[in-house]
Amino acid sequence: MENTDMMVIDTLKEVGALLEGHFLLSSGRHSDRYCQCAKLLQYPDKAEKVLKVVADKLKDVDFDMVVGPAMGGVVVSYELARQTGKPGIFAERQDGTMTIRRGFEIKKGQKIIISEDVITTGKSFLEVADIIKAQGGEIVGICCIVDRRAEGVEIEYPLYSAVKLEVKSYENENCPLCKEGIPYVKPGSRNIK
Repeated sequence: MENTDMMVIDTLKEVGALLEGHFLLSSGRHSDRYCQCAKLLQYPDKAEKVLKVVADKLKDVDFDMVVGPAMGGVVVSYELARQTGKPGIFAERQDGTMTIRRGFEIKKGQKIIISEDVITTGKSFLEVADIIKAQGGEIVGICCIVDRRAEGVEIEYPLYSAVKLEVKSYENENCPLCKEGIPYVKPGSRNIK
């Protein structure tokens, strides 16, 4: 494991962002670990240090703007924009649909980095990607603090993360924690049906 990986993991543990138990993820899957990056993002100095790992990976990437989906990507997009000297905006839900509003705009041909706190399935950033493409933007990469994709979850864009965590996740019907009768906690921000 690289020094930066250890620094990120140690920082996540230090602030109580890396949790263990039984969790219902915003993707609808279940997991025995959860990364609550909001616990990291409440400390600007620690968030700056962790996101510098990502900003350093973006040094040779040509992009014009950072866009983060609300909730998890808002502070991440701000901090990456601050560190890279680029504008940062966010997308948010309005009547259940992800949208860009508040006077923010993406101009045709702009090169966009989408930022997230944690990526598991990519559902949130894919919703944002659709909006960006519809407005004529070009997605050149995805950034996150924690890449916790399960094996086999592919992303069509380059991914720049502070750390990759191997975390098991399960479909509801195959969850061993449910079979053991352990109740789950739903720590994410998205409403799950």
